[in-house]
Amino acid sequence: MLSPADETELAEAVGGARGPLRIVGGGTRPLGNPVSGEVLSVAGLSGITLYEPGALTMVAQAGTPLAEIEAALAAENQRLAFEPMDHRALLGTTGTPTIGGVVAANVSGPRRVQAGACRDHLLGVRLVDGQGRVIKNGGRVMKNVTGYDLVKLMAGSYGTLGVLSEVSFKVLPRTAARAVLLIDGLTEAQAIRALSMALGSPFEVTGAAHTPAGIDGHPVTMIRLEGFESSVIYRAKALRALLAEFGDITEEHDPDRTRAGWAWVRDVQDFADRAGDVWRISVKPTDGAQVAAALGAKALLFDWGGGLIWALMAPGTDLRARLAGVKGHATLVRAERATRAGLGAFQPEPAPLALISKGLRGKFDPKGIFNRGLMG
Repeated sequence: MLSPADETELAEAVGGARGPLRIVGGGTRPLGNPVSGEVLSVAGLSGITLYEPGALTMVAQAGTPLAEIEAALAAENQRLAFEPMDHRALLGTTGTPTIGGVVAANVSGPRRVQAGACRDHLLGVRLVDGQGRVIKNGGRVMKNVTGYDLVKLMAGSYGTLGVLSEVSFKVLPRTAARAVLLIDGLTEAQAIRALSMALGSPFEVTGAAHTPAGIDGHPVTMIRLEGFESSVIYRAKALRALLAEFGDITEEHDPDRTRAGWAWVRDVQDFADRAGDVWRISVKPTDGAQVAAALGAKALLFDWGGGLIWALMAPGTDLRARLAGVKGHATLVRAERATRAGLGAFQPEPAPLALISKGLRGKFDPKGIFNRGLMG
């Protein structure tokens, strides 16, 4: 295993590579198609290199543990706005989530409906391309360059275009109060309509989820409000009036219970100890109920107002075949190696987009050594 301790050693390791490289960070998410090659770990590139609370800005090396970043932010009463998921329980892995892994996979949690995705909070990146060159792009302490917007391009590229060495990003103040509105017993179609109404309201919803079988085994629809306490109380009352047609609505304000409830949604904890393949489906929220009916899933969880559907399926199920004609994409998140190899983890790209992707990989990784075959 190659374990560079800094960016210079990382560039030397890539430049001297004689075959494929399998890029790893904290070892928590073996997502994608099976990949072979010599392991290149960026865990040694660790540490917060700049933090300016007053400017709501942080810069950290790619291998920096996410827990270290969140602890530093919490000490200044700040947080990551995009609420990244912890995949370990769902995937049955160990390891340590890193900020580079979060960026490489564009990991974004329930708050995406209000705050945006991980990529929306990135300011700059440093990376090593397939020829061992260090490239800088973005703002803050990074040098701006013309050409590709690498900040957006690297988020969600899963290490197939370059190896991240450092990232800079915006942070936000922590919220003072939180309330969750809970509606019991709705069907998928009713729940998605309620969530759409809440998200379309002026009341700044920061979480909109539904589970047909909640922690107590019954359907529950969850709507989160955050902010100053007086504002949260006012918005919760107004939103309850707006959604009155959906029946009794209860409110939960306890910080520990609301935090645990949204961690349950964020990390898809309901699927963690249950057998089966796990799929992540992105569709228009208005198609959510139709998609759910077509799946024949063992269990479901709706997030992002119905636009994100987690499905627990029987092992080996070709879920994409059941969604023929539905606009969106389905990612195979958890399955046996043979299933991932046979079905492919990522949605096949349309021919024009596949051509663009191939061209980009040719520019950034002309030798084709980074995570070869990971994305098809």
